[in-house]
This record gives sequence, structure tokens and C-alpha cells, in this order.
Amino acid sequence: MKTRFPVIPVLAVLILIACGSPRKLRGPFEVWERTIITMSDSVMYVFVKSEFMDSIELRAHCRDLSNEELQSDLLPMLAAKMRATLRSPQQGGVGLAAPQVGIHRRIVAIQRLDKPGEPVEVYSNLHVLAHLGDTVRSPEGCLSIPGKRGIVPRFEGVVVRWTDPETLQPVTDTVHGFTAIIFQHEADHLDGVFYTDKADTVWTDEAWLAERAPYEAAGAYVKPRWLYGGEY
Repeated sequence: MKTRFPVIPVLAVLILIACGSPRKLRGPFEVWERTIITMSDSVMYVFVKSEFMDSIELRAHCRDLSNEELQSDLLPMLAAKMRATLRSPQQGGVGLAAPQVGIHRRIVAIQRLDKPGEPVEVYSNLHVLAHLGDTVRSPEGCLSIPGKRGIVPRFEGVVVRWTDPETLQPVTDTVHGFTAIIFQHEADHLDGVFYTDKADTVWTDEAWLAERAPYEAAGAYVKPRWLYGGEY
């Protein structure tokens, strides 16, 4: 989520439809996900809705991690890269969901604006258990829809649950205010939903586009060539 106030060729998609997905599990995470986690730079490529193949990945429904995946060395590696991506100057968001970097697991990175120091925390197997309070409407942006913002109705509070990767036990928390909106935005990503699906209005944010321009000129948002190659 942005705020201020694994991509494969089309032919391969047709093969997947006809024959079923080749993404077989071989240990923690699937082969293509392990490739993304290990080959990505510390700042990961963020999939964008405007790219056809990216949009297919972004619309996928994510599943929970198994206990083996929760305790795999790949999870802290992914968490560190998601944090770095969120904090990077070229992104500068407050929330990031795993499908936005090509991983179809219920993992999100969220800047806890409601905590001292506003840390970025990563939650595995995130689920929203309940919505609380009144509906509020506020502006939202999304790293996967750069340069756009919209007014989105959200609940003022949420009860969320995730799994502690060390103890494998569920943890719940009640969150209010803008942080609750971030949780709802990122949880939607895990179900293949964009904020634009719910927005009352959407407009172009010229200031955001101007902010991105020098990074675009430097190639900061170019998709890595290995993502095109179907190597996963």
C-alpha cells in the first residue's frame, strides 16, 4: 500500500490452462517461489496491475504457509526483502503483500504506524477475523497501481490473526485507525482484490508520478530478465 496525508509468457499460460500448473512442491515453498525469493535483489520487483501477466499473478488467491514453510530459512529471507522493498526510496509504501512480489502465500509486511518507532512487521498466515466500528472513507494508493489514488470505504478497526513462525502458534491483535486500513488493504491483496475494486472514486496523483519519474529513468522498476524466462 502506498500513502501520503512470477511472470511467464502467454504461451506458457495456455499450457497451464490445458495441462495444469507445473509448480510442484519440492520442499518448503514451490520451485518458482524459491526462485523468486533467492534470485531477487534486496529490493524486489513489485508486480503492477497494468502489465497483463503481472495482473494474473496479482489476482491469484493465496494460501497459508505450512509449518515446514514457516520454519524454513526462506521465510526470514523473504521477510527481509519485503521490508527492504517497502522501505526503499523508489517504493516508500506502508504495506506490501506477498503476491505483489510473486509469492502466493498469506504474508504481508506492514508499517505499524500505531507503535513507537513505526516498525515494519511481517505477518505470516494473516487473516482478518472481524471488522469493528463504523465505515470510514479515506484515500489509498497501491504500489501495484502506481500513480493512482482512490477513496475507499473501510472499517475503523479489525481483529487480525497470524501465525508466529517460531512457536507455530496463532496470535491475534485488535487494530484501529489508519493501521487497520493498511491491514484491510493488504489482506485484500491475499484474495486477489485491488483497492480499485472497492473505491468510490479513483484519480491520477501527479505528485506521485513526478516523485517516481527519476527512479523510472534510472530503471528502478524494470522487471528482471529472469522473471521472463520461465525458469521457475
